[in-house]
Amino acid sequence: MSPTDELAEVHAKLFDLGLKTRREVVGDAYVDKALAGGSSDFAKPMQQLVTEFCWGSVWTRPGLEYKQRSLINIGMLCALNRGPELGNHVRGAIRNGCTPIEVREAILQVSVYCGMPAGLEGFKIAERIINEMIANGEYKP
Repeated sequence: MSPTDELAEVHAKLFDLGLKTRREVVGDAYVDKALAGGSSDFAKPMQQLVTEFCWGSVWTRPGLEYKQRSLINIGMLCALNRGPELGNHVRGAIRNGCTPIEVREAILQVSVYCGMPAGLEGFKIAERIINEMIANGEYKP
């Protein structure tokens, strides 16, 4: 097997592992939509990178549970004002076993260190997502 073939095999394994992890955390509907939105020749490499590196390499590392990784992401995405991704990761956090109280406390922590506007926006997004999950039967309080 040539080095190019070996590298392609590694990428394929990371993609498959990342796809499995990504689906476990944020759900099939989100992943299918993201992959479909990134299916052009231009956008496909970005979805491959996200799936291989973020979900296949980092999310699968030992040392932190999915729940912990979700709370870290909520803090970072809220601080960076990345609303759509914050919503996806709030949904993922609840799917990973975080409670709405844990999500709330993570965003309160952001408010203190990153400013009230970041926290207020994070609260709006998190509350909307949690309410959607309750209404859709994805989460039962």
